[in-house]
Amino acid sequence: MLNKLKTLLKHLWLDAADTRRAIPPDMLQRLARRVAASERRHSGEIRICVEASLPLSYLWRLGRHTSIAALTRQRAVTMFGKLRVWDTEHNNGVLIYVLLAERAIEIVADRGVARHVGPDQWQAMVARMAAAFREQRYEDGLTQALEETSAVLMQHFAVDGSEQDAHAKANELPDAPLLQ
Repeated sequence: MLNKLKTLLKHLWLDAADTRRAIPPDMLQRLARRVAASERRHSGEIRICVEASLPLSYLWRLGRHTSIAALTRQRAVTMFGKLRVWDTEHNNGVLIYVLLAERAIEIVADRGVARHVGPDQWQAMVARMAAAFREQRYEDGLTQALEETSAVLMQHFAVDGSEQDAHAKANELPDAPLLQ
């Protein structure tokens, strides 16, 4: 019960201002440019979503049978849908989701990518990213995750020179990270 109360208070304490402090406007612009540059080399779509805390509707579900890790994963999958990452032409969207209150990271890949990349590879990426986050080096962690995700998408969904112009014009999702 005490742990649940601590978790609730932590999530109620943090808000969008905390997200903007962790990811200031200049970093946001650099990340958006990196996403755009990455997407010119493959047909995949990458979204980054950073939230300060879980909504209360998620926190009320916290209990004996539902862990904070499970709720974080549920939220990442929900944001994957809300941000329409699943709705790309080649089903090759990837969401990098960060929950600051828990310093939790989730990577959600659409079915086209999941055919080529197993959960173990994503978890290894998350572990490397988490090391940077523990030291509050958010840009380093996000950049590393973006580079590794880009490498995976390049390996399986690379576009050649003739396709690059068409793909650049058909950018299906915004490149700027979403901060909440």
